[in-house]
Order: sequence, then C-alpha cells, then structure tokens
Amino acid sequence: MQPGARIPDVTFRTRVRDESIEGPNPFRWEERDTASYFAGKRVVLFSLPGAFTPTCSTYQLPGFEKNVEAFRDHGIDAIYCMSVNDAFVMNQWARAQNLENVEVIPDGSGEFTRRAGMLVRKDNLGFGLRSWRYAAVINDGRVEAWFEEPGLCDNHPEDPYGVSSPENVLAWLEEASREQAA
Repeated sequence: MQPGARIPDVTFRTRVRDESIEGPNPFRWEERDTASYFAGKRVVLFSLPGAFTPTCSTYQLPGFEKNVEAFRDHGIDAIYCMSVNDAFVMNQWARAQNLENVEVIPDGSGEFTRRAGMLVRKDNLGFGLRSWRYAAVINDGRVEAWFEEPGLCDNHPEDPYGVSSPENVLAWLEEASREQAA
C-alpha cells in the first residue's frame, strides 16, 4: 500500500462482551466493517504474523500499548492490532496482554490482509496463511504512512522486525509534526 491509497473495505467478524448473556462466555458475534474502525479517525494500524507469538507479544504489541499517550499527542485517535487470527484467539490474546488502549481486529479469513497485498504463506513455521508484519498511519480510511518490514515473501526464513516498531512509527509522527509546525 502506498500513501494516499484507500484501505480495503471488508467486514470483520468480532466477538463482543454482552452482559445480557448469562453464563461463562457472555459474548456475541458482531460484524464490523472497515468504516466503523477507520472513518473520520486518524489511527495507527499494525499487523503481525500471529497472536501469542514471541516478537508480537514481547515487543510490538506492548510497545504500542505503553506509548498510547505519545501517539495521542501526535493526533492519533486509536491504535489497532490486526492479525490473521479468529476473534476468539484475538480476544484471549488481548486479555493475556492486559490491553487497555490497543484494540485488536480479527482478520480471521485474511481478507483485509489479502487485499492489502500483505498475505503470505508461513508454512515453514506451521502457520499457513498469515500477515506480513507492517504498520500504517491511516487518516479517514486513507494511508498516510506505510511501514513494511523488508523481504515480503512466502515462507521467509526470518521474522524481520524494526520498520513497523512503535518506536519507528512514533519517530515518523514526531518528524511529521515538526514539519507541519515549520
């Protein structure tokens, strides 16, 4: 995806807490489209190969979570973490990570990821189809900045991480703020 491009329009199948449902699993299905996440907002979206994986759980997701105020200071309304995982997995990962600021988006079928050109095979790791690691600043459904890890390909022998890090995205936002002020 390039700056100025419109992000894919898809519908995500999510699970949301519903207190009217009794029992140990008070959740219901809710469909949310791209516009419900992105329309009228300036957001950071980052996508990664899988929930509960080492780099994603140790560095990338916690880095965005702990820096939410710095992102807000640069005009970011929301931070979203997307993965080609189902809603059950994404919700449990959010719970395990004690997320309060980053919202997870389950791209269970990989449709958004495929349309964004980021769906890759990770059969070499036993994952199947997953997202290549990237981040983006998205303003009202259009890409403002794109941060893609190098080497996009199927069955990459490594999991590059750095370009899409919260620190790198935040540095870009700081520089963009300085340029606007000048």
